[in-house]
Amino acid sequence: MMSDSDADPNRQGVWSAKFLRLWIGSTASGLATWALPFVLGLAVLGGSLSAVDLGLVLAARTAGFLVAIPISGVLADRSGRRRVVLAASLVAAAGVPVIMVGMAVGGASGLAMVIAGAAIAGVGQGACRPAYQALVPMLIAGGALQAANAAMSISVRVTNLLGPAAATGLALLSGVPVTLAAIAALWFISAFVPPWVAEGSGTKSAEPARRLTPARFIHELLEGFQEARRHPWFIAGLCALTAVIATGYSVTAVMLPLISRDTVGGAALLAGSATAYVLGALLGAVVIARWRPRDRGWWSLGGLALYGLVPFSLLFPQYLLVPLTAFFLAGVGIELFNVPWFTATQTEVAPDKLARVSSLDFVMSYGLAPLGLAVLAPLAGGFGSPPVLIVCGLICLAAPLLAMTVPSSRRYSRQPG
Repeated sequence: MMSDSDADPNRQGVWSAKFLRLWIGSTASGLATWALPFVLGLAVLGGSLSAVDLGLVLAARTAGFLVAIPISGVLADRSGRRRVVLAASLVAAAGVPVIMVGMAVGGASGLAMVIAGAAIAGVGQGACRPAYQALVPMLIAGGALQAANAAMSISVRVTNLLGPAAATGLALLSGVPVTLAAIAALWFISAFVPPWVAEGSGTKSAEPARRLTPARFIHELLEGFQEARRHPWFIAGLCALTAVIATGYSVTAVMLPLISRDTVGGAALLAGSATAYVLGALLGAVVIARWRPRDRGWWSLGGLALYGLVPFSLLFPQYLLVPLTAFFLAGVGIELFNVPWFTATQTEVAPDKLARVSSLDFVMSYGLAPLGLAVLAPLAGGFGSPPVLIVCGLICLAAPLLAMTVPSSRRYSRQPG
């Protein structure tokens, strides 16, 4: 359990000015993160990039994102989460002008610059995530943590919905360069708007002054892994989440567009399902902001299992209401999972290792997802869509249920009662 007292003067309520500033910074970073791929996609339409170029650029961004997450987890626990947010945001902002110059130069050298800029931006994007996550319990008293995490989750859903739409609209109105400049401005908001909080010994690594050699980095990274292993509910829940993302989310990314095209003759299913999912997630976040179930782990994992409805619903895409309902319920369920999950991580994990444990969460869930994306289309081509959808649906249902069998998963705590 966290050793810091809720009476810590740094910690305030959800409606405090400091938390609002943190929320604004996190929202700005989310908008910038989600907007960049869509702006690069529009550059393909404008002829600045080819489809092959776009694949290379997005791969470089993803690689930078994944490499930065564990590094930032160690740095945030060593030298301060707010410093990492500042540095990561400025790094992400620095990648944007490199992309802009590369597009202007064109040719092979220009493409190399765009790829480099995307990788730099990806590093900043990835480095922000565990640091922001670990900042929340430094600002918010324990009793308000769940509501704060719900507010942060609402921010994610808003950015998912508005980021691509706003980027597309601005690019069509003012052009890709102006939109890229707006993305850089969002990163400056992320860098400078969040509040600075005094980080005591309870939230920093015991020996931050020791030089961070490669051996020391690996040692401190392994300390985070060892801390995660102390919480069997965390390992079980993370494995369940990874399974759901690698199968259920991959179905949404790979097969949903094809099913929408082939069965309803356009994007109606694709657009409707995305909207239903976000609306369900917003409702779930509002509900879980105030609801405190005693067996929060079981309720949370049950919410995660609802994503299994999505692959099954796509067996009946001609009945549009079926997949739309499934996506709505999956959206509700994902927030019933996310908010208690983040809250439990923040309260159960040792404060000086929180950023490293959070980085393990992000690396597993984001890092293994491409494996599902890579194999799903070939499997569907070889065996047909229905068997693949059924298997993915069963995995999404079974993985959280298996995680429930771990005793500490019932309340997401090793503490009795």
